[in-house]
Amino acid sequence: MYALLIAAAAMALATGPDPAPGPHDVLNADGLQYRIQPSVVIEDFDGKGCWFHARGGIIPSDDPNAAPTVLITMQKWYVNVSDYFSGLSFIKSDDMGKTWSDPVTPDTLAWRSEANDTTVGVCDFTPGWHPQTKTLFGMGHTVRYQNGKLMKDPRPRETAYSVYDANTNQWSDWDIIKMPDMPIFFNSGNGCGQWLVEDNGDLLVPIYFKPASTDYYAVLSTTVMRCSFDGKTVRYKEHGNILTTEKPRGAYEPSLTRHKGKFYLTMRNDDRAYVSVSDDGLNYAPITPWLFDDGKEIGSYNTQAHWVSHSDALFLVYTRKDPATNHIPRNRAPLYMSQVDTEKMCLIRSTEQIVVPERGAMLGNFGVVTVSPNETWVTVGEGMYKPEEAMKHGAKGRVWASRIVWSRPNKLRLP
Repeated sequence: MYALLIAAAAMALATGPDPAPGPHDVLNADGLQYRIQPSVVIEDFDGKGCWFHARGGIIPSDDPNAAPTVLITMQKWYVNVSDYFSGLSFIKSDDMGKTWSDPVTPDTLAWRSEANDTTVGVCDFTPGWHPQTKTLFGMGHTVRYQNGKLMKDPRPRETAYSVYDANTNQWSDWDIIKMPDMPIFFNSGNGCGQWLVEDNGDLLVPIYFKPASTDYYAVLSTTVMRCSFDGKTVRYKEHGNILTTEKPRGAYEPSLTRHKGKFYLTMRNDDRAYVSVSDDGLNYAPITPWLFDDGKEIGSYNTQAHWVSHSDALFLVYTRKDPATNHIPRNRAPLYMSQVDTEKMCLIRSTEQIVVPERGAMLGNFGVVTVSPNETWVTVGEGMYKPEEAMKHGAKGRVWASRIVWSRPNKLRLP
């Protein structure tokens, strides 16, 4: 059966104009086999903007034997200007990545004008499937610009969302989640964060935030909020305890997953990556640094990490320090994946694999999507910082979809 899955995945690969590395099989600590197959979805760089924040979502077919529709949302990063992003675009595939539509840039997901010559847009967007309403929608956060660069602090920020209509191939006008009138939420949002759907249809959404401050390096904190969703509107209901550290810029860009009855939260920090665990999804233990099972820190810093969740095992995808990749800003490539030891709350070093290869570009802003019980994809755009230098190492402004093909079906509910 596994051989058939691998063959089917290989036939479906969209390798694009530049062949990807060959597949290889991996046996993890619990006997779960998987095959990693990096593939190129699109290759597009005009010297000014590269596709960034590439993250996938699915619309399952009513026919259990048919492929889901896969959408990847992304936006242009105008290179060498800090966090300067276009409005959102998306591409779509109905055949498991054999073919992709051309990028579509909806007006509903575009920048908007505000007072004082301010432009506001949505970035760091993560789409996901809501099974109770059979709706694909996504969440990210707002970003504001003045004079062609980030608005100076104090800069307000909100959690933004938009709903996709499969019948019209349209996204709704992006809206924001109305938060409690509390100073801590002046600058708050779900940026780059994996979120969950509970059994009753409520959402568990990790956010990070800080009060109004003129200090860009002010400490950020993380919490998880519970929201309702009726297929059109996301509404705040409550939030859990607050997690942070006094280390540079606190704990931020959190991602959330659930595994065998517990909830796991991974968080970015300027110096290291952190993790925390919860029994109820809202209230978390004090954060601790991510370690390997030999007691050493994993070496991930100032970059997000995300979960790959299988019913039989839990994995983390991350970047880390390596002298071989010092030519990459913040060592943001390649993307590694290791199994999580959920008893000791560490990564099993012997299971570490490269899930997306390094080709001279940053890969730190990525996403993970469960496409089917048999496949999970890691999606990412090549961040073309200092383009001439990146291209010397082989970067071309690609969007990657690295397939993880499982030997045993993933029994977790989508997404």
